[in-house]
Amino acid sequence: MPYYPAIKNLGDIARFHGRQRPNATAFIFGDRTTTYRAYDEHTNQIANGLLALDLAPQSRIAVMGKNSDWYYELLIGAAKAGMVTVGINWRLAPPEVAYILQDAEAPVLLLEREFLPLYEQIKGQMGHVKKVILLENSADQYESFPAWRDAQSTVDPAVEVQPDAVAVQMYTSGTTGHPKGVMVSHYAFYALNEAQEHSGQPEEEWTTWSADDVSLNAMPNFHIGGTGWALIGLYAGAKNVVLSEFTPAACLQAIRDHGISKMFIVPAAMQFVLADPTCKDTDFSTLKYMVYGASPIPLPLLKQAMEVFQCGFVQLYGMTETIGYGTYLPAEDHDPNGNPRMRSAGKTRPGIEVEIKDKSGNIVPRGTIGEICIKSPSNMLGYWKRPQATESTLIDGWIHTGDAGYKDEDGYVYVQDRIKDMVLSGGENVYPAEVESALFDMDAVADVAVIGVPDDKWGEAVKACVVLKPGADASADDIIAFARQRIAGYKVPKSVDFLDALPRNPSGKLLKRELRKPYWEGRERQVN
Repeated sequence: MPYYPAIKNLGDIARFHGRQRPNATAFIFGDRTTTYRAYDEHTNQIANGLLALDLAPQSRIAVMGKNSDWYYELLIGAAKAGMVTVGINWRLAPPEVAYILQDAEAPVLLLEREFLPLYEQIKGQMGHVKKVILLENSADQYESFPAWRDAQSTVDPAVEVQPDAVAVQMYTSGTTGHPKGVMVSHYAFYALNEAQEHSGQPEEEWTTWSADDVSLNAMPNFHIGGTGWALIGLYAGAKNVVLSEFTPAACLQAIRDHGISKMFIVPAAMQFVLADPTCKDTDFSTLKYMVYGASPIPLPLLKQAMEVFQCGFVQLYGMTETIGYGTYLPAEDHDPNGNPRMRSAGKTRPGIEVEIKDKSGNIVPRGTIGEICIKSPSNMLGYWKRPQATESTLIDGWIHTGDAGYKDEDGYVYVQDRIKDMVLSGGENVYPAEVESALFDMDAVADVAVIGVPDDKWGEAVKACVVLKPGADASADDIIAFARQRIAGYKVPKSVDFLDALPRNPSGKLLKRELRKPYWEGRERQVN
């Protein structure tokens, strides 16, 4: 990846490439193509439009919509205005969306028409929202995004934005049952490029980007795997093909139509692409690298993908709090026949330190299991309005991931289990506390524990272990339907076990390991 000293904040990405490569294509979205000159001008207009609303510096600008080139205009436009983009997961249930909007205190909401009915359900609670703009070419009671944007000046507002200011706030679920806003600085998104530049180490081919690269942005923008990946391509001045949402057919069509050279994908999506009937008829010769992460990958799936796609594969291990970076498994460690290192999460890049620590924060010997901790210039600044949560996760510059693992003699990290009980289903983080909190509201439920169990399609599936109240009558379908009204679909249990009692120790602590044990027995790792 090139390092551009002229880029000091995210707004500078559009400025720099708007000057250096004005006629090059920045985005292709459907039938809409945007040059870097137009991208720079559009982001100036958005910045000027936000500034005209007389918002406080660092105001949160909420966006709820599927992927589009407009989202990335808003992201950089807000950055130029010194404001913070908050992407909202459009899969969430109305109470969850309401919580995030209230927590972020966002005065502006940009909303896709598809989600307008959801907003109408909760807008009575949204007194802090001063302006709603529809992400449409036309609108009824709300102003449309193109009309609002195009009414603004194209002159750069020239707001001074410091590299360490918050640029993006991403909400990630937590063990407390409420999502937390992860605050990421401008600098975090290019810090590792600078670290590589000053490391004296040769750059690896997979991190080398050029203006000739064509990047596919198919992962959702409210995830670091979506926004983070897109910002890599934008920083490099590459052509970025954006899909409104991931489907195997659309992904394969983009590869055929646009000659995709690099893409990021989660293992579940990779499996869906391989199963699509058009996969066998797709020419993958332009594809240089497929970067994957967000959840562990089964070795048979990885070997199949290597055989079909015939490109370089790189695994990334990290979390939202580290903007997806911690360790990486380089292409040369991927063997079509399989090897022990393919079960690892890889090693560190220049600028990143990873250590395995015990409960007291001491580094444990190689081969000993402890908590995986990451120190990086790309680490989050902290959780929005959550000082205690920040202090317990970000300790002396180290992010404590909640993942248990070990490091081998060569420095490769192996993830073994989760300290915090999180379930990874199709690349989505599902925290049992959120699901349990929803199910405890059901009159028939006396006790409940939620666990992750192996699933061939999603990696892990959410299972609810339920104890009913005496005399209560509820089926698995009843439990699932109740949950679906209160939490996002991907968090809803896929199956329900009914038990007479949940296993607890003498002090009453729930023994989830005992619940998980029958489903994970005989497996090398307690993650899938």
